[in-house]
Amino acid sequence: MTVKSNITKIMVFVAALALICAAFIAFAANDNGSAPANGAPAAASGSTVILQIGNPIMRVNGEEMEIDPGRGTVPMTVSDRTLVPIRAIIESLGGNVDWNEEQQQVTLTYHGDVIKLTIGSQTAYLNEEEHLLDVAPATINDRTMLPIRFIAEGFQFHVDWKEETQTVEITTSNTTQTTNLEHQTTDETAPVVYMTTKITPEAMVEIYEKLDKKVEGKVAVKLSTGEAGNTHYLAPNLIKDLVQSVNGTIVECNTAYGGSRASTAMHKQVAADHGFTAIADVDIMDENGDISIPVTGGDNLKENFVGAHLANYDSILCLSHFKGHAMGGFGGAIKNMSIGIASSEGKGWIHTAGKSKTDIWGGVQDNFLEAMAEATGAVVDYMDGKVVYINVMNHLSVDCDCDGNPAKPEMDDVGILASTDPVALDQACVDIVYHTDRAQSGALIERMESRNGMHTLEQAVKMGLGSRNYRLVDID
Repeated sequence: MTVKSNITKIMVFVAALALICAAFIAFAANDNGSAPANGAPAAASGSTVILQIGNPIMRVNGEEMEIDPGRGTVPMTVSDRTLVPIRAIIESLGGNVDWNEEQQQVTLTYHGDVIKLTIGSQTAYLNEEEHLLDVAPATINDRTMLPIRFIAEGFQFHVDWKEETQTVEITTSNTTQTTNLEHQTTDETAPVVYMTTKITPEAMVEIYEKLDKKVEGKVAVKLSTGEAGNTHYLAPNLIKDLVQSVNGTIVECNTAYGGSRASTAMHKQVAADHGFTAIADVDIMDENGDISIPVTGGDNLKENFVGAHLANYDSILCLSHFKGHAMGGFGGAIKNMSIGIASSEGKGWIHTAGKSKTDIWGGVQDNFLEAMAEATGAVVDYMDGKVVYINVMNHLSVDCDCDGNPAKPEMDDVGILASTDPVALDQACVDIVYHTDRAQSGALIERMESRNGMHTLEQAVKMGLGSRNYRLVDID
């Protein structure tokens, strides 16, 4: 095949990427960060576009339409690399594009991943990790043109070229099933779990607004700052708008297993390195020790030791990255509210089900799982129920954000789920994993089952913390 033919294929491939969305409407990409023309909607999970060399018509989810109605914008090649008008790609897929005029820098956010590129520079960043580009981004005809190869690989687009028909098929495939889930019900008395497949700053705010309870007063935003070396934690750019909208303070407690967050000074440095101090105040709640709060109805714990600064807050916005966990099987809202809010010594107390505050290892597995549910109940009681929960299902590794070298995710990103019931929320996430193609979800399911992770939810129900049955409401 000739060089010219190869370039033609690449340009068709890039044009398709710019149009993977429900309407696939192209629009101008002004560098002032203006909104997309015509309000182009975000793509739904599993969108597919098929194009054919020499054919101006494309097929989008089975519907034929012009590739670029009345626009004529084209990708181009520079130094044998393809540049594209990036706003047309990212915003039409439901991502965000931010332009910094002073620094001539564009920041792309898609499903929690963040890419930063600078006009004229071959240095790029994917989730803060430095990469060298073959060709630098450029501004051409008032459009920011960026190298598609790096972006496509970074955001994990799927592309299939068929030589015999000269067609390219591009998908943002998601094999997740969100109907007929195991604990899903139509019972009007069941708690509601809201869901969106969009993983964007706007979606974070939108799903919070759907909840019938809001955080008020001095708000603690509980999340994981992530171990040094881990890049799967919730991206600050993803949560920034929501955190600032509630005037929240990001809260954490020091770890019990060593690592880079075992002391307050080290922990604050990691929080800064990972970008959290740039969006909100960060409070390491056990900087000045811990306090004991009572556990009511626990089989293992009678008291729970939490960071002393918890007493300074009126409500909690629990932002959890749902994923696997080496000991708990999975980590979601309940783990975040128990282990996450426990002081360094309190973590040992939970891990050993009330046997030790200094040695976290060697406890009975099921007792540890029960203790997490009991500790969560203690925190909810202490806050007088003033807690709401949001789980983000992206970067679905079998390993926790506390792992500095986590396994690569095998499962596609799913979306954002929210509820006022932490049990229903975690159960919905678990059910979605089980209803995903086992080629993707198998490793995560094995991790959950090998640790008997469901026992945490069983104990949480026994504690009166919530219901495993839920109504799933799609807000897309």
